[in-house]
Amino acid sequence: MIKECQNQPHFTLIQNNEELAQVCQLARQQSAVALDTEFMRISTYYPKLGLIQLYDGERVSLIDPLSITDFSPFVELLRDQQVTKILHACNEDLLVFLQEFDALPQPMMDTQIMARFLGFANSAGLAKLVLNYLGIEMDKGATRTNWLKRPLSPVQLQYAAGDVWYLLPVYQKMQIELAQSPWLQAVIDDCQLAISKTSKLDDRDPNKAYLDIPNVWKLNPLELARLQLLAKWRQETAMARNLALSYVVKSDNLWKVAKNNPRNTSEMLALGLSENEVRVRGKKMLQLLAQSRRISPYDYPKRLVRIVDDPRYKKAIRLLQEKAYELTPKGLTLDILASKRNLEDLIKWVWLKNEDMTKLPDLLLGWRREIGLKLVEYLKSVE
Repeated sequence: MIKECQNQPHFTLIQNNEELAQVCQLARQQSAVALDTEFMRISTYYPKLGLIQLYDGERVSLIDPLSITDFSPFVELLRDQQVTKILHACNEDLLVFLQEFDALPQPMMDTQIMARFLGFANSAGLAKLVLNYLGIEMDKGATRTNWLKRPLSPVQLQYAAGDVWYLLPVYQKMQIELAQSPWLQAVIDDCQLAISKTSKLDDRDPNKAYLDIPNVWKLNPLELARLQLLAKWRQETAMARNLALSYVVKSDNLWKVAKNNPRNTSEMLALGLSENEVRVRGKKMLQLLAQSRRISPYDYPKRLVRIVDDPRYKKAIRLLQEKAYELTPKGLTLDILASKRNLEDLIKWVWLKNEDMTKLPDLLLGWRREIGLKLVEYLKSVE
């Protein structure tokens, strides 16, 4: 009988450097540990870490980052190649680890990614997997906790401990199933892809922040030059002050300023910017608009090309969807192999990026590569 099914999670609250060093040393003696984080990210650019949960199969440690000053033992655990780190729906946790510790958990297995290859829906929650593999209904009553508030209540701590207490035995059962399937390497590839994508987020260039603004493709080169300056300033301000981008200026309002080139704050208000945006940021945005008038037209960003506007697009995407469906390995669904966005990224790579080998799309990485190369050949037949 699995002990986690017989007992409620028992845990220790780790609140100083010595305790952290000890639990990390013990964890590094195991072949796999379960990890999770609790954080807040409502008004901030960076997530604010409130708690780290660690289960090594013997003990659950709830690590309080607000009272610990030396995280080097934990960073060593994250980087220890002999210990597999188990997470569930890892993307936000990876971002937290990268920003807090400049480290990512490697090797790493994500039970949500594993679940996709074992017949579960795309975004299967941990509670569903726990119910399926352990027959236990998880208590999700403390989901809306403020994890930065102290002290955390016993109910909140018990809830947090449950996320790793059940995660490890679920992983162990899933790993047995996966080892009997053809998909173990595919899962390893996709977990590594998640790590790789997170590491690239650290290299975000503020000069390219304008590309993330909705409807950027509707702007002409002059308007794009304005937006590039505005978006760069907004991202740098958000990072420096740890503010959510929308707390500096909302994206659609930034777009309106770039499009309409207001000459004063009254015109900004008329465009629909909030009084607070205009009062706090209006003067700076007007300065940036004035600065944009000194940019040479030769230095304007190029108008964005959308592949959906290419006359070949409809035929190409339909062909790729059909061929991808035919090439999907038996036992998998098309959405595991390739989403519509994956196929569009492949089209962009061929049509717009000159098949740049330094920036391969997902369909040309890992277990998908052989299929992706066939899709490239089909794509080149489209006229």
